[in-house]
Amino acid sequence: MTHPMIEQAAEILRGNDRGSYTVPTHGLYPFQWNWDSCLTALGLAHFDEARSWTEIDTLFDHQWEDGFVPHIIFHEADDGYFPGPDVWQTGRDVPTTGITQPPVAGFAVRRLFDRARDTDLARRRAADLLPRIARWHDWFYRCRDPQGTGLVAIIHPWESGRDNSIDWDAALAAVPTDGVMSFTRKDIQHANPDHRPTQAQYERYIWLVQHFRSLDWDHAKLHDASPFRVVDPGFNAILIRSCLDLAAMADTLGQGDIARSARAQAQKGLTALESLWNDAHGQYLCHDRAANTTVDSPSVGGLLPAFAPIPAARSKAIVARLEVIGKRSEYLVASHDPDSAEFESLRYWRGPVWLIVNYMIADGLRTAGEDAMADRIVAESLHLIEQSGFAEYYDPMDGTPCGGGSFTWTAAMVVEFLTKGRVPA
Repeated sequence: MTHPMIEQAAEILRGNDRGSYTVPTHGLYPFQWNWDSCLTALGLAHFDEARSWTEIDTLFDHQWEDGFVPHIIFHEADDGYFPGPDVWQTGRDVPTTGITQPPVAGFAVRRLFDRARDTDLARRRAADLLPRIARWHDWFYRCRDPQGTGLVAIIHPWESGRDNSIDWDAALAAVPTDGVMSFTRKDIQHANPDHRPTQAQYERYIWLVQHFRSLDWDHAKLHDASPFRVVDPGFNAILIRSCLDLAAMADTLGQGDIARSARAQAQKGLTALESLWNDAHGQYLCHDRAANTTVDSPSVGGLLPAFAPIPAARSKAIVARLEVIGKRSEYLVASHDPDSAEFESLRYWRGPVWLIVNYMIADGLRTAGEDAMADRIVAESLHLIEQSGFAEYYDPMDGTPCGGGSFTWTAAMVVEFLTKGRVPA
């Protein structure tokens, strides 16, 4: 018998389906988001395998000529979201933004490929996607790592997926606000303002958009031109994992050049990632490339490298960190250390639990043989759903649901957790 939570998740996925893409939730996020779609495809595959491939195909149908893949695609007009296409002005036939998001596509496509029931369909769709994903990865290392360090930088907080993380506070303070357009936020009309980024943060977000727009979205220029350049270990771990997954698929599908290039990118990234390890915190930390300083901020971004094949000693240290955090909160994994003075249990990425992060950390820990902690993360994630429904994120102290409701990727992750990744025969 189907688990009732799977049935509820399926209903949410159907309700947010727009035919060839899903929206994260009604109202608050009315368009297609990059990493939302890739992770959502994992849930869709349990019910409609062809539809799951289409989700990612639709995203890559809007890849730019230089290999860049945008973080939002504005398929239909909707004035309920800010900033919309009129602010971004990227000049695309179908409007998109000009910044990107965590490159989880390589991982998601391999997971669809490895689990496929229709193997002919999977081989065709993956073979078509692989060169496009490789071009995106190449874009990252060309445009976001111009010095060839092996680690890429984000140039806008939104690119991290962790929009208002405490990790960005110092770097964002260096972003000016002079000349920022007058604007009316729409997010706080759909969600509790106490759960969202502040107005001061939004002014800097928009200043960066205006600045990049003034440079005609020339990605060869934006990294060096941005006052916000931060190397996020979690973002890089996702890219590294996706490179390795891309290489594995490319080997299977006879695309040897892609396999060799992706594996070399991943190995260089893994070596460089060690420069971000911090013994005092027992986790990785961000590096502010613009200021050339370590960001002393113990966030979930420094735990996400568990998703990549980091050294066993690092995985064990991250488990130890999670055990400490788990004693300070009711639910894992808080997006910031609850003992930090800046911790806010309800405000977006400054404390709340997100199931997609839990999924990636648990997946990496299980691969590393740290099953007990992976099991704990999954169990606490499902308890959150039982208590508080399919919210965007949750207070780690008491499970209060926050942000949008009937949330697509939350539903997809629940399906993944409950099925342990297995799809019906």
